[in-house]
Amino acid sequence: MVLVKTRKQKVKEFLKEIPIKTGLIPPRQKRKVCFIITNRIHYARQEILLKQLRGDPDFELQLIVGGAALLEKYSEVPAALARRGFEIQETMLNLIEGGNHVAMAKTAGLAVLELANTFQKLNPDIVLIRGDRFEQLAAAMTAAYLNKTVAHIEGGDVTGTIDESVRHAITKLAHIHFVTNDDAYRRVLQMGENPAYVFHVGSPDLEFAAAVKRKPDQAMMNRIGVGGHIDFSKPYILVIQHPVTSETENLENVIKTLQAVSSLGVQALWFWPNPDAGTDEISKGIRRFREHTPSPHIRFVVDIHPRDFVALLGASACLVGNSSSGIKEASFFGVPVVNIGTRQQGRTRAENVMDVGYDTDGVKRAIFLQMGHGLYSPSHLYYKTETSKHIRKVLKTVPLYTQKRFHDQSFVA
Repeated sequence: MVLVKTRKQKVKEFLKEIPIKTGLIPPRQKRKVCFIITNRIHYARQEILLKQLRGDPDFELQLIVGGAALLEKYSEVPAALARRGFEIQETMLNLIEGGNHVAMAKTAGLAVLELANTFQKLNPDIVLIRGDRFEQLAAAMTAAYLNKTVAHIEGGDVTGTIDESVRHAITKLAHIHFVTNDDAYRRVLQMGENPAYVFHVGSPDLEFAAAVKRKPDQAMMNRIGVGGHIDFSKPYILVIQHPVTSETENLENVIKTLQAVSSLGVQALWFWPNPDAGTDEISKGIRRFREHTPSPHIRFVVDIHPRDFVALLGASACLVGNSSSGIKEASFFGVPVVNIGTRQQGRTRAENVMDVGYDTDGVKRAIFLQMGHGLYSPSHLYYKTETSKHIRKVLKTVPLYTQKRFHDQSFVA
């Protein structure tokens, strides 16, 4: 007997063959997570998370290394990854040096071109992005156009530079959000993100800092860099002053800090600025000052392993400059901070931070006061236990999607 299919049965069978475009991505046996590293910090401060993803049989970890992370003068990221047993899937040669705004814009543009081919080749399920660097914006944009789920660490923070705009732009391109503090959580929701995909996990930076148990290596620090000999049995400060990309007086501003630290006479380890627009001006200013102003109590260092930096920070008398380390890691250790200028303007901070303008006497006075104060009570403003474990769990279990929707929220002013 031959069964004749009804029209209704034929329609049902036909519909089964057509994928329903709900925006949700069908699960794979393993989730392929792609992480982009463009400087040493991207790797080091996420190392705990990367190790967890690598060791979990439900994930396939893909690493892309590019930008300053491939330049020997800034870091040795490929060698460090190899020593830790990580495999680099792809590299991208996208960094245009020059230390100006055009170089930044072109570097981001080249990253888009490189990553479009790389994402197509690796075909990740999730593109994992950290922070607010311009290369990370290129990664988020490219992944979004290729219908890849974007996960973002450190969204919702505010700062006083173009970095804030970049960070918020990444938030609007990202699908999964891992925020580090209560204020950031609220801001991401205010930006219309789905509350089911916003997770307050704390800062991986502080998880990394809490795991560092080493002490400062005096012999190593006096072997690298140039300048005076630092005696770690006596008080010393750390100085990190990066360029502010939205300002034009970076040279004048760093000279004022140099004058303050030099005249104060306190031992100082001065770290080179990052490669943002304005870095060439600051670097030239530091070199000129070093050559013409005898400062035997200052040692200048281009690059250092993040673990060694954390060890130095935890034992220092004060952190001076405009680094986010003063807002986050220093608060965890209770180290006094003199925060100069606008680069960290608006960031949620603990009581250990004293804000000053670009003024030699003001900076000098603030350093004197902060060193006299001594350690503050440690703050857990950005810290939660098992941050990486929580991120890994979310990446493993959360339903993936590509089509975003704006979610209106009601907030009481």
